Amino acid sequence: MNLPNKLTFIRILMVPIFIVFMYLNFKSSRLVATFIFCLASFTDYLDGHIARKNNLVTNFGKFADPLADKILVCAALIVLTSIGTIPAIGVIIIEAREFAVSGLRIIAASENITIAASKLGKFKTVSQLISIILLLSNIESLYKFGIILFDFAVLMTIVSGIDYFIKNKKVLDLNNI
Repeated sequence: MNLPNKLTFIRILMVPIFIVFMYLNFKSSRLVATFIFCLASFTDYLDGHIARKNNLVTNFGKFADPLADKILVCAALIVLTSIGTIPAIGVIIIEAREFAVSGLRIIAASENITIAASKLGKFKTVSQLISIILLLSNIESLYKFGIILFDFAVLMTIVSGIDYFIKNKKVLDLNNI
């Protein structure tokens, strides 16, 4: 297993540790959880950078990296919903889009078509991650901005999802449904 794939695997292992710290009840547990989330998020950037720079892109990495990202973000969103920080409807929209775009990518892959991440999709991801970090930190002065950014991330989730389907409508041969 190469280094980028190890980083992806470590990111997946960090998720339960993050969750445990979110629910522990000691003074700094929330900040520790936020740090773990930040570190796990950074490994996403790092594994991709190392894989591309050193030509270490693998089929496992192409599959596991986006899956690890979705597991991490989904866990954080569910935790934030369970503690009453964000509304469930926003999480449902985000997760529905992730399933839909992943399904589109699976259909495309079955036809040997690769759907790369779009600029809107990357912008969506960054806004989600920053909003999650702000809300996880539980720093009162950042809370309102975190909520505004979360709402913006939900909007970007919808816009980028629509964009993926419009740009890749050829993948969905609706005549065969």
